[in-house]
Amino acid sequence: MVGAGIIGCCIAHALQARGASVTLFDRDEPGSGCSYGNSGAISESSVAPLALPGVLSSVPAMLMDRQGPLHLPLAHLPHAMPWLLRFVASARQARVLAAAQELARLHAGAIQKHEAFARALGVPELILKRGHLHVYPDGAALKKDAASWDLRARFGFGFEQLDRARILELEPAIGSRYNVGVFLADHATILNPLRYVQAITRDFVTRGGRILRQEVSAAAPIGDGGWQLLLAGTAQAFDRVVIAAGAWSGQLLKPLGIRLGLQSQRGYHVQFRGGPRVVSRTVVLADRKVFVTPMEEGVRVGGTVEIGGLVRPPDVRRSELLARIAVDVFPELAGTASSTWMGHRPCMPTSVPVVGPAPGRPGMWIAAGHGHLGMTDALGTAERIADGMLSGAHPNL
Repeated sequence: MVGAGIIGCCIAHALQARGASVTLFDRDEPGSGCSYGNSGAISESSVAPLALPGVLSSVPAMLMDRQGPLHLPLAHLPHAMPWLLRFVASARQARVLAAAQELARLHAGAIQKHEAFARALGVPELILKRGHLHVYPDGAALKKDAASWDLRARFGFGFEQLDRARILELEPAIGSRYNVGVFLADHATILNPLRYVQAITRDFVTRGGRILRQEVSAAAPIGDGGWQLLLAGTAQAFDRVVIAAGAWSGQLLKPLGIRLGLQSQRGYHVQFRGGPRVVSRTVVLADRKVFVTPMEEGVRVGGTVEIGGLVRPPDVRRSELLARIAVDVFPELAGTASSTWMGHRPCMPTSVPVVGPAPGRPGMWIAAGHGHLGMTDALGTAERIADGMLSGAHPNL
């Protein structure tokens, strides 16, 4: 098992629960990447892919705007162009609907699955089920997201439109900029994503699983469906292998002739610590594509997309932008101690992750490209991979 984010850890746990002997490899501590820095949202209704016909016209301007929710450094444009072209092509109506159908299947039952899993792990307090509140300045701003809400309704997800008074009943601290809301009452939030992953890995190790802090540099077939993972100065052989290395999955798979078409959509957050709890549930500042989330350690303000690759250092201006937005909407946060983070969200141009057997490579499976929905889809992905891989056999993985 290569990759110890929330996806890899849930797959390892699911395989082990079905009788497999599992070794989990990662160069870093489990959950220390995007599984640490994300906003913890469990959002079954997020079936709309990022590329929608109605939003493409605004993408060029957003890409060039350093203050916008979507930014592409010009120096990275040649590297990102193949992904961008596929992104634009995926916005055709038929492809959007196909993507939404696949996302709905993968999201199915996510909230109930996480609630049950957290209870089994002994950390039920990490699941906050108070819904998600999306807020907009006015009706015109809401109308810009009509395609996304229409898809939610088409797939049977319920929501309630709110006026300013109803917004304040739910979240009294929201600033005067926001006058229209949409409330998804049954959605949930993980209050400490890192502690959740740590609970998963603790249970995995207690039950006999192995976690090795080693970087896998390559994978090579060794016959009869077996695989050899190449590490620093050594190699280990396994019956089967799962690649769940997030934004780095493409680098491992490309030498094998598998081109995922992944792009890192770099996300940022600002964590306010010890200050006022300005929200009691996940609040989405929809016009700015920013999530404001209550966490065990304070209030997390995360979001924006920067298409900048895996090497470029974090752009401090993106974090500063998030902090300014947070204080503008919640002035009580001014002066609160904070920290910042940047991580690599692995995104497919269609927004649909790759979950299943590697084409033409018996014994290899892939779980990558979950983008903004890794937390939501971790358990559904784990079920799909574990059930597909084992089929009654209990191999060494």
